[in-house]
Amino acid sequence: MPTRQGWTVAVAAVLAVAVGRVFGIVELFVIGAGLGVAVVWSVLVVRLLRPRLRITRWVHPTMLTVGDQGRVDLTIENRRRLPSPRVELTEPVGSANTAKLTVASLPARAVVNAGYRVPAPQRGLLAIGPTSVVRRDLLGLASDRRVMAAASEVVVAPLTYELAMPSLGHGVLGRHLLALAQRTGLGEFHSLRDYVPGDEPRSIHWRASARSLDLKVRQHEAQGVRRCIVVLDRESAAYVGVADDPARSFERAISIAGSLALSADRSGLTTRFVTGGGLDLRGPEVSAHVLRRLAQIDLGPPLDELERDPGEGLGLVIVVTGSPDSAAWRRPDRNVDPTLTRVGIFTDPGDHRLAPLMVDAHSTAAFREHWAKLAGRQGMTRQLQPVGAAR
Repeated sequence: MPTRQGWTVAVAAVLAVAVGRVFGIVELFVIGAGLGVAVVWSVLVVRLLRPRLRITRWVHPTMLTVGDQGRVDLTIENRRRLPSPRVELTEPVGSANTAKLTVASLPARAVVNAGYRVPAPQRGLLAIGPTSVVRRDLLGLASDRRVMAAASEVVVAPLTYELAMPSLGHGVLGRHLLALAQRTGLGEFHSLRDYVPGDEPRSIHWRASARSLDLKVRQHEAQGVRRCIVVLDRESAAYVGVADDPARSFERAISIAGSLALSADRSGLTTRFVTGGGLDLRGPEVSAHVLRRLAQIDLGPPLDELERDPGEGLGLVIVVTGSPDSAAWRRPDRNVDPTLTRVGIFTDPGDHRLAPLMVDAHSTAAFREHWAKLAGRQGMTRQLQPVGAAR
């Protein structure tokens, strides 16, 4: 169809013919006819000599993290037996950016490659495309736009960091887990010892106790942490605090939850992720599935009752929420499992005095410091990349 310049020329042609008719000026008839023929010829050229291009798009990596840059590679093939005309390629990148490429005339059956960088400023789904090819005539009087490639989506995961998982005897949480393992009798049998208050009744060795004046309990070689359940609170009321913006507090909670799930999975722990709306992720490649869901998650329904975990061995239930006053943290656990230890991470704790197994996460720096003390190791040493992300 005619461009803006083409419509201007067409109107000028009509006016020239009209004025020439009124005043009998032959020259204006000639000028108007020439302008009209130019517009018609330009429209016919761009419509009849359309390029036959095959455009293939590759986006890598398939998953980005906030702050990264991906790359889009385009392969452009001229499928005609004649040289293709010069065209312009346009691809929307998200809602605010557009990539524009100029492709010169290609010989018959020729193939060229082009590419550009893709920023990832915020988490979510980044739509790329569809790819449009714009063909213009030499005079710029007409253009033809056609879609040559469908749109594709790239997952932009939240920013995640490497966190050290606790080990028995190290840090506040490690010492708690060691004492728990000794009380519950988890691990391989080692010896018998006298009963002390706080030992689990199921660890009592009744036959040995019958032959002794004191109760005897089984002493086991403690095993390390074997499973981790990350619980993210999505309820908006949990993030309405006095010290931070609710949206920013929730974004920090998303980043922390993703870091925990990714770090636990990479540490070899049986990892499970639970959040409101009935989302319960587990199994192989759980961390990749978690990051894909966290890329699009928003404030939503409250947590349902946590189903009992069928795993064995020591485990962690890490609840990421806004405040110790949130319903997700205060809700009593009906499926009490003595082998699971509950840890609270609060993005806006306010003036609450936190217990030893609670983490102040009012900022990223505060979370790094308190998690390192809790786990007994230096945590958050480097930024993690999700599976398939650029390194």
